[in-house]
Amino acid sequence: MAIAATPVMAFAQDRPLLVPTRDVSVTYRVVGGQAGQEMRMSWRVADQKLRVDMPGGIGWSVMDQRSKKMFVVMEQQRMIMEVPLNNGPGGVSVPTQPPETARFTRGGTATIAGQGCTVWRYENEGVTGESCLTADGVMLRSTGTHNGQTASMEATEVAYGPQDAARFNAPSGYQQMQMPAGAPGARPAR
Repeated sequence: MAIAATPVMAFAQDRPLLVPTRDVSVTYRVVGGQAGQEMRMSWRVADQKLRVDMPGGIGWSVMDQRSKKMFVVMEQQRMIMEVPLNNGPGGVSVPTQPPETARFTRGGTATIAGQGCTVWRYENEGVTGESCLTADGVMLRSTGTHNGQTASMEATEVAYGPQDAARFNAPSGYQQMQMPAGAPGARPAR
């Protein structure tokens, strides 16, 4: 019995947890396109939701892993736009999460924002990168290259604790906006 379990355990160790197993809010410093700016990502594990407060305070979004949907809130315009999540080539994926089909190679360890993490290199259909993930699935640093462009982010603060469910709901009274035709994930015109 122990012999049969060994290969399964070894396989599980060759792939990191890619989603936090407990509620957490992480502030990241963005390096690359919006260099020097900060963004905050908060996970509410019970609801399988991720809130991303975008750099520069332009708005925020919530990704609902259960319903495979995401909504984007543009505060100044008081508008909300729904987008498919992980739904084929037009869908949006979690910004800190390597593709599910990626091949991983374990690297060394590091300490970032006071938290220990394991470095994982990944490759998937021309996308390469490296993420430093905690044992409970929190990404502390990520660097990736796609189509010749490299982007990075690194945690500056990690706060474990219950997340307020209200922060993961769409605000009421905001105008619903349709995705522009031709945009990734947009519904075809009828």
